[in-house]
Amino acid sequence: MSELELTAALTVNERTRPLLNGDVRPAGIRLLLSPMESAEMFWRQLEFAEFDVSEMSISGLSAAVSRGDDRWWALPIFTVRRFYHTQLLVRADAGIERPEDLRGKRAGVPEYVQTSVVWARGILEDQFGVKPTDLEWFMERSADRSLGGATQFQPPPGLRFSYLADSQSLDRMLLDGELDVLFHYITARNLVDRSRADLGSDRRVRPLFPDVAAESARYYAQTSIYPVNHCVVVRRSIVERYPWVALNLFDAFQAAAEMVRRRSFETLAPYFAAGLVDRHLHGVLARDPWAYGIAAARPALDTLLRYLETQQLLARPVRIDELFAPSTLGL
Repeated sequence: MSELELTAALTVNERTRPLLNGDVRPAGIRLLLSPMESAEMFWRQLEFAEFDVSEMSISGLSAAVSRGDDRWWALPIFTVRRFYHTQLLVRADAGIERPEDLRGKRAGVPEYVQTSVVWARGILEDQFGVKPTDLEWFMERSADRSLGGATQFQPPPGLRFSYLADSQSLDRMLLDGELDVLFHYITARNLVDRSRADLGSDRRVRPLFPDVAAESARYYAQTSIYPVNHCVVVRRSIVERYPWVALNLFDAFQAAAEMVRRRSFETLAPYFAAGLVDRHLHGVLARDPWAYGIAAARPALDTLLRYLETQQLLARPVRIDELFAPSTLGL
């Protein structure tokens, strides 16, 4: 039996690399792979549906489904997870010492509806009482090259919101004092983002949370949530014709993730044995906070869907079983 050929786009990261370099191959499937930066990938998929399989913004997918777009089934494969509220960058002279100081400030985002920014806004409201309407928002991506444009985004009523002109960029506006905070910042070259400055080395800019690790640990200890960002999608028409594709793809991504986890154990094993690393860390690794599957990610998924609804980014509420392939709902 010949393999089913599927076009695919993936970001290059530790968890996708075994698939990109051929160390892991899904059974019965030959992936014709295109490495790609995520922002461009998501826009191209939602606007043009160029690939059979790709990573996808969970927020973008949810917004599309809420408006009747049924081209994709998601698979519970979460290739990117971070504590996104800890990534905020502020001007050192903007008078922002704590999250509550963000009220009344000018906030820049590549994309208002991108998952990382949805998480950051939701956590700031849940944990620190700062609402989206407390800030003024400036979005860099144009309406015709963005997730929002592809999913019919309209700024929620009462939100102070503006698109940047083509001649403007988030980095220059922050450095020139026209913005106070960036909620997310992307410098990788792609077709939708235009900021390029290395803000991490500029003394005029600093993280909102001076100790990112400590704030991440605090949030996780309180909520047990490790925020999810990317999932993987496959055309529904392909799953309808070849139902086995969904689980075969899931198994392959799971195998790639297991390779990463095994390497982590192998790297740290001598240090555990010598008592140089706290054995509590061994337990954390054993639980694998990166675990794929609906069950492991349900608290994060439920929270993200709640944020999308309360931030008025959906045409209607969306359920988990509307997003993910039926054969994966029990995973």
